[in-house]
Amino acid sequence: MTSEVIIDVQPKEISIALLEDKDLVEYQNEKREEASYSVGNIYLGKVKKLMPGLNACFVDVGSERDAFLHYLDLGIQFSSYEKYLKQVQSDRKKLFPIAKATRLPDLPKEGSVQNTLKQGQEILVQVVKEPISTKGPRLTCELSFAGRYMVLMPFQDKVSVSSKIKKGEERTRLKQLVQSIKPKNFGVIVRTSAEGKRVAELDAEMKVLMKRWEDTITKAQKATATPVLAFEETGRAVALLRDLFDPTYDGIYINDADIFQQVKDYVGLIAPEKQGIVKQYTGTVPIFDNFNVTKQLKSSFGRTVNYKRGAYLIIQHTEAMHVVDVNSGNRTRSENGQEANALEVNLGAADELARQLRLRDMGGIIVVDFIDMNLAEDRQLLYERMCKNMQKDRARHNILPLSKFGLMQITRQRVRPAMDVNVEETCPTCFGKGKIKSSILFTDQLESKIDRLVNKIGIKNFSLHVHPYVAAYINQGIVSLKRRWQMKYGWGIKIVPSQKLAFLQYEFYDKNRQFIDMQEEIETNE
Repeated sequence: MTSEVIIDVQPKEISIALLEDKDLVEYQNEKREEASYSVGNIYLGKVKKLMPGLNACFVDVGSERDAFLHYLDLGIQFSSYEKYLKQVQSDRKKLFPIAKATRLPDLPKEGSVQNTLKQGQEILVQVVKEPISTKGPRLTCELSFAGRYMVLMPFQDKVSVSSKIKKGEERTRLKQLVQSIKPKNFGVIVRTSAEGKRVAELDAEMKVLMKRWEDTITKAQKATATPVLAFEETGRAVALLRDLFDPTYDGIYINDADIFQQVKDYVGLIAPEKQGIVKQYTGTVPIFDNFNVTKQLKSSFGRTVNYKRGAYLIIQHTEAMHVVDVNSGNRTRSENGQEANALEVNLGAADELARQLRLRDMGGIIVVDFIDMNLAEDRQLLYERMCKNMQKDRARHNILPLSKFGLMQITRQRVRPAMDVNVEETCPTCFGKGKIKSSILFTDQLESKIDRLVNKIGIKNFSLHVHPYVAAYINQGIVSLKRRWQMKYGWGIKIVPSQKLAFLQYEFYDKNRQFIDMQEEIETNE
């Protein structure tokens, strides 16, 4: 199986696609200009309101909605950590070393939030779940810093080894090794990728994680007002690679020089021999179009998802759960009868659904209405197929066998809102009003924009992104429309076909790939 990561960096957002055998299986999109309460971020927040009935409190971390912190998420070492934070904040110039921090008794599990916290108190918290729908971020006081080989946890003292490492002697070796290099008053979880690694590699990462902790506590020490972002999780591009990176990757392609360097440095740190797979994409065609990602996005999202031979899924999201209906559509019946046909459609649905769960990052409760099957062995086969397909999924999940009504219930870990890509296009030339200028005049409209851009605004080097069909029309012939424009307005004009655009949509970009807004709604009323 070939695996490739495609990273599309745009001025306002970063999109990341993971391809397995050229099929899109994971997609993430992050806005660059908005405040992002990403999982892993650490804040020095302030307790806003105590909720004794919930045994929880709301904390101000700068989010539009206050973040939620339950008493049990304070952690058993909260008393030690609270005392250390006060010691740190008492001296703004010199950092009190954590190795000298005293360990206080564990917090009782049966305690109450009003006896532990008070309104207005400053606490160091970490986001464990992003804001979803009407809910603010979910927080914990059990801080952790994740690396490639281990997770470092302040105010802990235990070393745990991933259960996926099965060999007893390797587990013992890693545990003893990490015990010898970890600082005092820190706990460590050894990740699966640490299997077989030398002490030098683990020690190097330990120092990197310790530096992150020191930077975090220093920001909290020097903060003069709350809330303060004390630690920002690694950029989405690097964070995704940290969890997903596999030495068998065939390529990581990036269309931005800065992000390319960041990713290359990170891969060089964790797997120097694979640094060569990180490549900068410099083609004129948009990177997602070049790797057939745009087309897969448009076909994989939306309410209806087609798969094998006319069968399709209907995927809908409600406030409480995701609901999936399996339909055979106009599919040709199997020669072996209705039961064999139902089994074949359901097995195909199980394959596509497992991909959709990863692709859309659907979490919470998912209820799937498969086509009814009479044979118990067919129902068991479908359940086993679904379990096998979900083995590649990194999110924690649980799958129940089919119920008497033919429903399968799945729960999947939810830490961020489900990914939603709007595949319906609003007409770019009428803005939903239903009336447009004559299509034959579209190229005249483009030429007037080019004239204004060159002769009035003074931008002579730019690229015009249009639908591939329109690009083909502009480029056709020996003396093409493009050539005539270049002879009239200068040779700095480039025509770029873009699959993400609607038929009569266009976008201008300058030579630095910055968007130039040249579209006006009044155009349709001229």
